[in-house]
Amino acid sequence: MFALLQEQAAEKAEQAPILVRLVNHYFGEWAYNFEMKYTYPKWKWLLAKFGGTPEAAFGQYTPENAIPWYTVMFVVACILSVFVIWILKGRLSEDEPGHGQQTLELGVLAVRDMIADIIGPHGAKYFPVVMTFAVLILISNLMGFFPLFMSPTAATSVTFALGISSFIYYNYIGISENGILNHLKHLAGPVWWIAFLIFPIELISNFIRPFSLGIRLFGNMFADEKVADTIAHLFAPYTYFLVPVALMPLGVFVCLVQTFVFILLSQLYLSEVSHAPHEEDDHAQEHADAAPEQALATA
Repeated sequence: MFALLQEQAAEKAEQAPILVRLVNHYFGEWAYNFEMKYTYPKWKWLLAKFGGTPEAAFGQYTPENAIPWYTVMFVVACILSVFVIWILKGRLSEDEPGHGQQTLELGVLAVRDMIADIIGPHGAKYFPVVMTFAVLILISNLMGFFPLFMSPTAATSVTFALGISSFIYYNYIGISENGILNHLKHLAGPVWWIAFLIFPIELISNFIRPFSLGIRLFGNMFADEKVADTIAHLFAPYTYFLVPVALMPLGVFVCLVQTFVFILLSQLYLSEVSHAPHEEDDHAQEHADAAPEQALATA
């Protein structure tokens, strides 16, 4: 595991675009001193318990790579996400919406409909977080297609951070809406006499979720890059440009699918812990009970 992480870190560091090198040129010394003083000793103590070292997990510590490429690229992805939304939004108009506004509205409506189908009508309040995940992950996935950029989602540090963020958010929603005892109670299942067996299984399953989210996103994005790179070197130099261009539609499809899978699973997790308010349930029941009477009155 540590050997794989070290190989990945070393390979990406060698391919780091000029933007990453410039950031490290100006801020690398400060970041290196901070790491050596604060974070390196803690990683050394923790990884030693598993027979590893910080160098084995993250590569050699130097001022030239003190700020990892994926950190720089993820910050760029955040900035690009805001910029892309601003560009697509353009000048909002109800009468004559532009192509960018229509594209943005299409994405918004698609995610909103997904939330309504999976979580329910009350799930609209989670739309800002889910849509933020969607835009940020899609932009991060697509960055690898453009010169001077790399996909930050091809790094486990970024994908695990996204998975943990989703994990923290849906557990926060479950605790805030149901209370911590009821939130834990739902892990025991509806059958009380096998709760002692179901609870530890569900608890372990929940703690595995951020890692499954992260490793799925990383694995597909990293594999997509590896496949394109391997095929591009089959008959060099002729396949350097022809193959990546030919595989680009497939790569874009992978980016879209991985974005969809991440937000789909996040919504499924939210649907487990979030429920419609009792007032809405009572109102819906009253409406359902009154429907036959209204139909007869109309007839």
